[in-house]
Amino acid sequence: QVQLVESGGGLVQAGGSLRLSCVVSGGTFSRYTMGWFRQAPGKEREFVAVITRIGGSTTYADFVKGRFTISRDNAKNTVYLEINNLAPEDTAVYYCAARLVGSPWTGSMLYTRRDDYADWGQGTQVTVSS
Repeated sequence: QVQLVESGGGLVQAGGSLRLSCVVSGGTFSRYTMGWFRQAPGKEREFVAVITRIGGSTTYADFVKGRFTISRDNAKNTVYLEINNLAPEDTAVYYCAARLVGSPWTGSMLYTRRDDYADWGQGTQVTVSS
């Protein structure tokens, strides 16, 4: 079973930046599409970004507005989420998720849905103060 461990969260002032990391083990990293989701208190877990297996294509949620960048380093089995110009509304637990190549199709072709992913990390807390 693939394991995902996020890190890099913390407390940051509005306007600051963070780079979250997710290290993947227990599987061949290049076989996984990788996504980031976030969940704020009282809200549903929402899609943030996804990157294809070799990093050639990315998709972002509309709220990103150019502030977030997802990337991956297959040599390090790591996917990253860089968040710039943080705002208090970005406060949430951020989760990485993995989709194995060949997984059943859920109806999405962009992998923006929770049920596109079978494996999840424990999350890392991002808190943005105003």
